[in-house]
Amino acid sequence: MKKISMAILMMLYCVQLSAQHTFRLGDSTFLLDGKPFQMISGEIHYLRVPRESWRDRVRMAKAMGLNTIGTYVFWNMHEPEQGRYDFSGNNDVAAFVKICKEEGMWVILRPSPYACAEWEFGGYPYWLQEIKGLEVRSKEPQYLRAYNNYIKAVGKQLAPLQVNHGGNILMVQIENEYGSYSDDKSYLEINRKMFTDAGFDGLLYTCDPAADVAKGHLPGLLPAVNGVDDPEKVKQLVKENHQGKGPFYIAEWYPAWFDSWGEKHHTVPYENFLDRLDRVLAAGISINMYMFHGGTTRGYMNGANYNDHAPYSPQISSYDYDAPLDEAGNATPKFMAFRKVIAKHLAPGATLPEVPAKKPVITTPVITFERSGALFSQLPAAVKSVQPLTFEDLKQAYGFVLYRTTLKGGSSGTLKIKDLRDYGLVFINGKRAAILDRRLKQDSVNITLPEGTITLDILVENLGRINFGPYLLKNRKGIDGQVLFNGKAIGQWQQFRLPYEQQPVVKTSAVAADAPVLKEGSFTLNTKGDTYLDMSKWGKGVVWINGHHLGRYWQVGPQQTLYVPAEWLKTGQNKITVLELIKPAQTQVQGIDHPILDVLQ
Repeated sequence: MKKISMAILMMLYCVQLSAQHTFRLGDSTFLLDGKPFQMISGEIHYLRVPRESWRDRVRMAKAMGLNTIGTYVFWNMHEPEQGRYDFSGNNDVAAFVKICKEEGMWVILRPSPYACAEWEFGGYPYWLQEIKGLEVRSKEPQYLRAYNNYIKAVGKQLAPLQVNHGGNILMVQIENEYGSYSDDKSYLEINRKMFTDAGFDGLLYTCDPAADVAKGHLPGLLPAVNGVDDPEKVKQLVKENHQGKGPFYIAEWYPAWFDSWGEKHHTVPYENFLDRLDRVLAAGISINMYMFHGGTTRGYMNGANYNDHAPYSPQISSYDYDAPLDEAGNATPKFMAFRKVIAKHLAPGATLPEVPAKKPVITTPVITFERSGALFSQLPAAVKSVQPLTFEDLKQAYGFVLYRTTLKGGSSGTLKIKDLRDYGLVFINGKRAAILDRRLKQDSVNITLPEGTITLDILVENLGRINFGPYLLKNRKGIDGQVLFNGKAIGQWQQFRLPYEQQPVVKTSAVAADAPVLKEGSFTLNTKGDTYLDMSKWGKGVVWINGHHLGRYWQVGPQQTLYVPAEWLKTGQNKITVLELIKPAQTQVQGIDHPILDVLQ
């Protein structure tokens, strides 16, 4: 009898987990299972958070009073090379959505092929721009084919997790702020059809800044509004584009902002937002905080801004965003203040979970590097060409490329690199002669060549492809033009591909005073905790710990530390590798107990 009862209980539990819900648009509110539902959502990008920490971050969202998580899906991470898909490890977006469900949270999914999000190329894979004639965000057939293949792959992962199939995905966004780019409704209709063909048969919506809602909205879908929180204006914009009806959704509500290299860290006092948040919630408007938790843009995945009126501006690795939850996942004063506002709008009798305690933080021993090797002494086989090849010509997405040629010496003049993308170190016979920085519009230097045959090296770093604006397809990296000396093109180049995606093995060799260097070391921990590598005495480069690429550091700030999650550390021995470009003499580093986000130069 007991066995039968247990079997019945398990069956009922399974039925409850797989129960289908209804989620539809009412005239003024969303309706979940026929009852009014106000989304109080926060954006978390699963790719900016270690998989081991996903559940913790979702629980923190719930503790602040959120009931929904919004997330982008970044195409370049899931199809890094055309036709090769990756939904494993930290890319397992379905696992992230399921964790949200297990924690009682709904999801707003944003798998639009274009994301922006301060992400490399706005989320587009680099190989798109190498298909001749392809035009992103258009009806160009090659783009639509690639896009369709991608969204079908995403659909296989996520369409079964929609609310109308027993999952927790309430709505799915097509395109992304398209009205800021164009206004082709037939293109948006193609988007809609591709999404439904991929299995996304629930509610679809568009989102645009206030000024662009009319251009970016597809009739029949809900138009969401970004960047506006005046309730009357939000309602007016939605009604004007949605047959005089709601519901009303602020798809991106900004409690702060992101940072770029060489600028000050953005902070916005939480006091500026409390009345605005209270007013929106009191009006019954649904909201998505961008960001609730920014996390870290690891590896080479940061994007860059650029337009005709502003210089190239790549974003930093920290995506702290001055968000309610800091880069490490701890509650900030902004979190606690927002929590109090949200608590005022809970249903009668409802309470919020306790806020989890702050995560343990540690200071590591001072790490002295045991091995150093000159970058130029451990190069791969060269790719030869008459004119310089771009990263894309070399079928390399990210990282570094070393360009090498020989010149007849004994003269002086101007070395000009046409279309340097983005940061170049120039060496003459192994000695650094110049640093050229696209941010500062530097592409030329006066040099003197010694007598004899000299070796000219130019090490170029891709600092991130443009993620917003009209120049999405002007994003080739490396040297995208000629190199000239006194106006004459230099030919006969060797290119050495240095993607450095994985933690490299360092081969010990002599290191020059000003040449790039790889350093390898180890450190021992008795206890684990979050820490922040203090790179403030270093110059520029990237760091790996235990196989994890932590991101970039740069003396121009504001970021001077790299966040190291406790989950990626080990009790016992840990391995660290640094690629340092401009200060090879540095020998030590230490993990400290707080981040440094400040301009030092």
